[in-house]
Amino acid sequence: MKINKQEIDKYIQSTINDNKFNKINNIYLSNRQVRILNKYNIGYQNVIDIRQLIFKVEEFINENYLCQDMEDLENLSQELAEFNYYYNTNK
Repeated sequence: MKINKQEIDKYIQSTINDNKFNKINNIYLSNRQVRILNKYNIGYQNVIDIRQLIFKVEEFINENYLCQDMEDLENLSQELAEFNYYYNTNK
């Protein structure tokens, strides 16, 4: 199997870009997370904190559970909940 250096570099840059975090109000979201939220038209720009964003995502999932496959959005909800637990919960 021949390895193409340009394809590897392109993959690495894409991965770095997808995982780059941006601060939006008081929340850090990766470019990938922002794309998923935009895909479902979930307004994340005006939320106060991560808990409010989790609530908006869960509310969207509950209201649209019969309409479409939302595995990416469900995974995002779980990511946000885990992040909130590990970084914002007193242990």
